Amino acid sequence: MSSSMPASIDATVDLLKNGDYIADRSLATVLYLALKLGRPLFCEGEAGVGKTEIAKVLAETLKRPLIRLQCYEGLDVSSAVYEWNYARQMIEIRLAEAQGVHDRDQISSDIFNERFLIRRPLLEALQPHADGAPILLIDELDRTDEPFEAYLLEVLSDFQVTIPELGTVKAAEKPIVIITSNRTREIHDALKRRCFYHWVDYPDLQRELEILKVKAPQASERLSRQVVGFVQELRKLDLFKSPGVAESIDWASALSELNTLDLDPKSLNDTLGVLLKYQDDIQRLQGSEAADILRKVKADIAAQPLG
Repeated sequence: MSSSMPASIDATVDLLKNGDYIADRSLATVLYLALKLGRPLFCEGEAGVGKTEIAKVLAETLKRPLIRLQCYEGLDVSSAVYEWNYARQMIEIRLAEAQGVHDRDQISSDIFNERFLIRRPLLEALQPHADGAPILLIDELDRTDEPFEAYLLEVLSDFQVTIPELGTVKAAEKPIVIITSNRTREIHDALKRRCFYHWVDYPDLQRELEILKVKAPQASERLSRQVVGFVQELRKLDLFKSPGVAESIDWASALSELNTLDLDPKSLNDTLGVLLKYQDDIQRLQGSEAADILRKVKADIAAQPLG
């Protein structure tokens, strides 16, 4: 049984918090409006800041099915929307011929019906569901080609797809659509106009601490403050890839697993591969630069003791 939609921005904040997602008010506002007005929500931001998690949390808290379309270069209609089960169609043709049926129109009518249709994520999201309209996650749209992006315009405008052999399939109830992009390329304005937009930024220090309390509760408050302070400093540097929230959570969890109570240069250097994903970034930080940043973080924490 699906849950009702949030009735206010505050209720949207609470809805996300019930799914362990600590959102800022700007995200809660645009999400509330997207849900209220039935518009897709287009989220851009760096990898690891929690864009995909929004859809997962909505599915959990609203008790709706989650249908995920993971985008990649070369994604086409047969992988994203539908395709015909050619093997079953061939068997059906052979059976018809064995039974003496040679009417091509009849055979064509028999094999091009829904029994032989394989629904991919976009078509599946338009189907009726017992638990209510599903959450459709179109993840990392920037990885696809522009022709596929153009194909999405019909889906996002009218919530329908056209199958030449069957006609137009239209959603009886609009799915809740979340689209994400890491901005490896610009998405066309025609698609953005059909959506509400939100840039999911790195959280500030206080909100990232709140996230760690929820996502890495095994880490002590002191360690969490050291982890978040260090990560916040790294994001000020010109790294190949700054650590996202996901990396902060992983690093705090890994340090806790190693029984680290207080971050020191050795444990920091030993676990940089959990936090950073490129060797150039790791080589740059290992040793004196990481130690200098850690000293600064600890001095900042000492100036503002635990409450």
